[in-house]
Amino acid sequence: MRKKTLVFGASLKPNRYSNYAIQRLVANNTEVVAFGLKKGSVAGVDIDDNLLEYDNIDTVTLYLNKKRQTAYYEYIISLKPGRVIFNPGTENPEFYTILKENNILFEASCTLVLLATNQY
Repeated sequence: MRKKTLVFGASLKPNRYSNYAIQRLVANNTEVVAFGLKKGSVAGVDIDDNLLEYDNIDTVTLYLNKKRQTAYYEYIISLKPGRVIFNPGTENPEFYTILKENNILFEASCTLVLLATNQY
């Protein structure tokens, strides 16, 4: 099992990139937890609609636009992830600065591309 990833902004809709990311992460033997607006399950991963205190989060992969992220800055920082991935459409220079100040690595990239090219 690879290090734990939190898919933040997970969707039950199969045509959403966050949904596909959960499926690809599971197929890649990555431990996955997920937060979204609606409870449910994707590829055997439960999507929580409450902010839980997850332990040992290596990566947070974001699927929320810049405006919606602000409400979650403190929560994401409190998880002390090793890195945060800003998927296309989620880029946020303000949050980059906050992450830098908290010694959390970040990258503007695509989880699906990273997985497909063995760079995850």
